[in-house]
Amino acid sequence: MRRVTSVELANLCLIYDEDSVLVQEKQGTGGLVFPGGHVENGESVLESVIREVREETGLLIRKPELCGIKDWCEEDGTRYLVMLYKTNQFEGNLRSSQEGRVFWLKRNDMDTANLIWNMRELMEIFEGSSYSEFFIRTTEGNYQKELLGETVTIVQ
Repeated sequence: MRRVTSVELANLCLIYDEDSVLVQEKQGTGGLVFPGGHVENGESVLESVIREVREETGLLIRKPELCGIKDWCEEDGTRYLVMLYKTNQFEGNLRSSQEGRVFWLKRNDMDTANLIWNMRELMEIFEGSSYSEFFIRTTEGNYQKELLGETVTIVQ
């Protein structure tokens, strides 16, 4: 039985201070996400999140902490893994890039913000301790989103 799977690797990073999180109005998506991107050949996942954040925001992050993953399987069988990092250690001047406009969003405005790509569910991983994986399962053409952790599975 062959166990080798084609995998695409990416990352997202929650950059925060006491009352705000850094978001990006990503081009072509119509909503807000956290900075991040793809892992390049020959680069570690940790190096990739530092590079992507620098390219997209102008900030140099330090000590990004791996919180968990978001993953799913594409129709062609490719596994897509997004490593979820967070940090409150950064320096530099905030600037937008061709990827989209970046800005600080107050935490108390997150409930009404136009967050996309399951960002609210991912906050359970970024800031909680109950879940470490957000898995999107495809069953008979339907998507099931599951927050997975050491206790229970929540199907949404």
